[in-house]
Amino acid sequence: MKTTAKIVVAILICLVLALVVLRFTGLNPIGDVPGPHNYPGLWLSGQVVTTPVTDWSFVTQYRTDKVQTRTRFLIPHSVTTGFIVYNGQLYLTSFFRAGMPFPQGKMWVSDVMRDPHVRLKFGDKLYDCVLSPVTDPAERAAVLGARAKQFPQPSASNPIGGPVMHLFHAVSQQ
Repeated sequence: MKTTAKIVVAILICLVLALVVLRFTGLNPIGDVPGPHNYPGLWLSGQVVTTPVTDWSFVTQYRTDKVQTRTRFLIPHSVTTGFIVYNGQLYLTSFFRAGMPFPQGKMWVSDVMRDPHVRLKFGDKLYDCVLSPVTDPAERAAVLGARAKQFPQPSASNPIGGPVMHLFHAVSQQ
């Protein structure tokens, strides 16, 4: 019995040490295009920007962002997402395929719906923000209309069995 306890303690110590190392080195998600070929990460690494952002237009130089959420297990979860900048405001996007339950279909979206405080990464800079789902149909139409002009693609929301894009408005928190 003592041997089993020693093994369990040794494993727990190794896990704690691994988490401490990862906390300081970060573990960014792998991949630059949202979708199935990406791998989630833990803590995002980079330089924290402490001044509030009022105009997010500067992020249009990047293809995607990384978002770090707060899980129920006190271990951060980070993923690569898409975004739209409309009138200087930042909106994160999340596609849900037909039949995928919202918000349970994606861990990061479930985390945001439970706790909207996130950390975003663009380049090597980190921004603390609060996300809120876009529920106003007029705002949603304006943002998606601007996206369609900037990136002509098939419809972002197909109510007849296609994917549905959910939008989250990001507000800088300082």
